[in-house]
Amino acid sequence: MNHEKEYIEIFDRHRQLIEEPCARLLNIEREKAFIKFKALGFPKSNDEQYRHSNVAKLFATDFGMNLGRININASPAELFTCDVPNLNTRQEFLINDSYYKGGNNKKELPEGVLLGSLNDFAESSHELLAPYYNRLAGNGDSIAQFNTSFVQDGLLLYIPRGVEIEETIQIVTMLHSGIDMMSNRRLLIILGENAKANILICDHSSNNNKSLSTQVSEIFLADGAQLNLYEIEETDNNNARLAQLYVRQNSNSRFNHCNVTLTNGFTRNLTEVVLDGEGAETDISGLVINDKQQHTDNRTLVEHRTPRCNSNELYKYILDENSTAVFAGKMLIRPGAQQTNSQQTNRNLCLTSCARMYAQPQLEIYADDVKCSHGSTVGQLDENALFYMQQRGIPIEEARHLLMFAFAGEVIDKIAIDAIRDRLHMLVEKRFRGELNRCKGCTLCK
Repeated sequence: MNHEKEYIEIFDRHRQLIEEPCARLLNIEREKAFIKFKALGFPKSNDEQYRHSNVAKLFATDFGMNLGRININASPAELFTCDVPNLNTRQEFLINDSYYKGGNNKKELPEGVLLGSLNDFAESSHELLAPYYNRLAGNGDSIAQFNTSFVQDGLLLYIPRGVEIEETIQIVTMLHSGIDMMSNRRLLIILGENAKANILICDHSSNNNKSLSTQVSEIFLADGAQLNLYEIEETDNNNARLAQLYVRQNSNSRFNHCNVTLTNGFTRNLTEVVLDGEGAETDISGLVINDKQQHTDNRTLVEHRTPRCNSNELYKYILDENSTAVFAGKMLIRPGAQQTNSQQTNRNLCLTSCARMYAQPQLEIYADDVKCSHGSTVGQLDENALFYMQQRGIPIEEARHLLMFAFAGEVIDKIAIDAIRDRLHMLVEKRFRGELNRCKGCTLCK
């Protein structure tokens, strides 16, 4: 039996169980998505977007799915502790695919801010969220449709016009189960005109069971809104992560995104940013460190629809042993998007002859008054630099670590929050030295 048929049967058999605890908004979009998923099925091997990442095989495992919303006896306080010096965060937790309501955040949020369970707010604030939920992901591929079909909860952040949240919002996604588990979660982030926020997403797993998570995030930035979004994945070799991020920016908005993959099993990240208002700016970057049999696939689309917008993209990979990775980045300049300034850079290090990197930078321009560039390189550590450092008494392994650390630093330095940036510098160095093992909490604290 094809794997999609198994999940179609699960959905049909348990439709009432899936829909009963969910808000009407989620169920309305669920029905549309399920029809699309039945037509599409999981991505095939001849699908260009998935040619180097066979995600269909991930669904072959007999995963558990918590469709009945059974309460999982898990306390974030026991699974996760984060004590990064000088990092002032407001912690919110998603255990598997459910928002954890037992938090004890004491600080009041600014008036009008909504932060918490997506399902709860979809019920109580239907009119507010209806113009946003699934408006970007609704046109996504079959993984997005699968997520929308099965999702039952997630996290909502709504910041009204002119409001700035000073403390960083730290969203901790924790995979925790005694059996092989699949989680399908959703993030919906809406910033009103001139609103500002910093968000840190930490992706973790707490056991050795196989796990698969699909995560769809939709972000809407109104005129003049500013959002810094940082994602750090620290899972394990038994974890598969399929994450899709959709962003729409209005005039003069600013979006900075940095995605760091420190430890993982199989990861595919899709990032699509639409600059839909004059003067919008986006800066997206990523750092991948893979070894063993790990696999990371980053795919990006930056679409310029209006004039006088800027975008910058930087992705770097360091691959060791038998790891594999993909970067496919596309910059699309629509007709009329004059005076666009867009740059894309991809740099990759393969430390062994067995490591494999597949790079596909793309540029489509349909306007004549633009400044655009893109490029990709795949290579090894500079032998001349290694020789030079050894001649000055630096051991070969130490020289290799120093060169790799310098290579990664350009991405880490894009993080605007000092405490996170400094800690990531330390974690990356430990990762290179083999000291960063899978943790049972947040390795940001180690």
